[in-house]
Amino acid sequence: MRCMYVLRGALTGACALALAAPAWAQSAQPEAEPAETAEAPEPEAEDEETEEIVVQATRTGRRIQDEPIRVEVLNREEIEEKIIMRPGNIALVLAETGGLRVQTTSPGLGASNIRVQGMDGRYTQLLADGLPLYGGQALGLLQITPTDLGQVEVIKGAASALYGSSALGGVINLVSRRPRDWFEAETLLNVTTRDGQDLTAYVAGPVGRELGLSLTGGLHRQSRVDLDDDGWIDIPGYERWTVRPRLFWTGESGAKLFATVGAMGEDRVGGTLPGRTVPDGNPFAQTQETGRLDAGFVGEAPVAAGVTAHLRGSWMLQDHSHVFGSVIEEDRHETIFAEASVTARSDGRSLVAGVAFQSDAFASETFPAFDYTFTAPGLFAQVEQDLSEELTLAASGRVDFHNEYGTRFSPRVSAAWRPGPWTIRASYGRGFFAPTPFVDEVDDAGLSRLEPLAGLRAETAETASLDFGWARGPFEANLTLFGSNLDGTARLVTVAPTQVRLVNSIGTTEIRGAEALLRYRRDGFTVTGSYVFVDADEPVPGGVGRRALPLTPRHSAGLVAVWESHGRGRIGVEAYYTGKQALDDDPFLTESRPYLELGVLGEIVLGRVRLFVNFENITDVRQTRYNSLVRPVRAADGRWTVDAWAPTDGFVANAGIRLNFGGN
Repeated sequence: MRCMYVLRGALTGACALALAAPAWAQSAQPEAEPAETAEAPEPEAEDEETEEIVVQATRTGRRIQDEPIRVEVLNREEIEEKIIMRPGNIALVLAETGGLRVQTTSPGLGASNIRVQGMDGRYTQLLADGLPLYGGQALGLLQITPTDLGQVEVIKGAASALYGSSALGGVINLVSRRPRDWFEAETLLNVTTRDGQDLTAYVAGPVGRELGLSLTGGLHRQSRVDLDDDGWIDIPGYERWTVRPRLFWTGESGAKLFATVGAMGEDRVGGTLPGRTVPDGNPFAQTQETGRLDAGFVGEAPVAAGVTAHLRGSWMLQDHSHVFGSVIEEDRHETIFAEASVTARSDGRSLVAGVAFQSDAFASETFPAFDYTFTAPGLFAQVEQDLSEELTLAASGRVDFHNEYGTRFSPRVSAAWRPGPWTIRASYGRGFFAPTPFVDEVDDAGLSRLEPLAGLRAETAETASLDFGWARGPFEANLTLFGSNLDGTARLVTVAPTQVRLVNSIGTTEIRGAEALLRYRRDGFTVTGSYVFVDADEPVPGGVGRRALPLTPRHSAGLVAVWESHGRGRIGVEAYYTGKQALDDDPFLTESRPYLELGVLGEIVLGRVRLFVNFENITDVRQTRYNSLVRPVRAADGRWTVDAWAPTDGFVANAGIRLNFGGN
């Protein structure tokens, strides 16, 4: 269900609920939980009882309505809806947010990334509790389950001032669920009409007053499916397991510690079916085996009145074994991150200053010419000042000392004005991105046809936005105007029939657009309408003039209606429209067709048992209904498939059961 909610607390002056809990639970990120009563409150009362939402991604720990930077948050209640629709990964959770587009980058393996307001997916930083635990996005989105998410925070536009070169297009922070002061456990079993299965489990509870623990695990599988009987697998098969324990501690002095470790293994199979071939008469296997280990911590301690010291760090190691036809590629990715900072608050002012270090390394056993190790120590500072109860200003800046791309300064300034029922925010930022070999085409086809990198310069961007939010009674509205200029974007150019090179484009990619949302909510019934307009163009590669940015719909819209009764269940319907998209190097089309997707969701609660059923893409929109995914001739970069501009799995129904144990 592409509900694309805007959290009510972002538009209204929310008040905190005082709940009795252990110290570690009180200090943790709160979750927006369903009301205890069966009857929904009147809108006025609902505003008074809205829980306080504190944003982690901006470092200052402010309530969302006080942030000068616009932060969109999906709370736990909204995530609950997405879990029963697609419990195996977080792609649908993010696709529901306006201005975000989950773009399939590899039809062969189903890999996807997140495009923020038309910007390429490699510019978006994906974090877990503020830590880079998941590596690149190509398959990362499909390997993270939403079971243990407490909330999702989205910052759009250049955020290098906060997080360095990995956040040129924005930041998505996945905040974990915090244990309560009682034991709770949950299991979910899901099956789909495309022969997919998911089994997840979550256990959490206190260990004394100061310590809380949680454990999340999952088993997921999908059979490979060829929907149009052309011998090419349209839905890749996979088998995956995940496990992640977390620890939450708060001492009597107010010191806090969060720690986590995680492990994941997956085998994914795409390409041709056994005994089938691509147009050159040969079989073409496309598979990937992934193993990932990670660990991280976030700690803080008060050092003086209004002054807090923060320390965080993480490590991630990811091994891949790829098969692209007759080529086998073995490689390893490693990320090391550390940060120390101090926060001071007084008289309506918040100051943050710190040092950071990140190392990103890639090593290929098959093609060592592409090995790299990027190190980037940095200094950052941020100040937020309340000039009045209605007006807040913020400025931040970061200097990164990149070992390959030199010293880079990334600023960001923001302002928020809150007159009456209105919230008006403005923001401007600049940032940079350190190019790697892994553009979308290389993620899909491997390194075998790419020349060793030479002469690349850093990609840069400046972004700006102006946001208008309004709320009164059961009505909410939001309008955002945004724009981005990107310089030196890395792209592939063909240098021979079987050879490509990565170069910086000449000229500026310009993106202009608007997001609009209108919502009505009363007595458990919610209707949400949304619209996104994106006007994006770039210089014609190797030519004269400009062209529309490929795979960027100019118009998209959604209409969603949900009725929910806490303690009894929910029913929802949706309609989602995607407009035409310019296509690049597609032998069948130069422009995609517009399409409409419809969906229906139902869930019933029977005590501790929840039964659910969901119908996605009832109109059975599928790209292979218009043309094959397989090219008649292999591309110079090695791809056998065209770009995915529409769903490749068509209509899918899923159903399952959730069991809840424990309680207060």
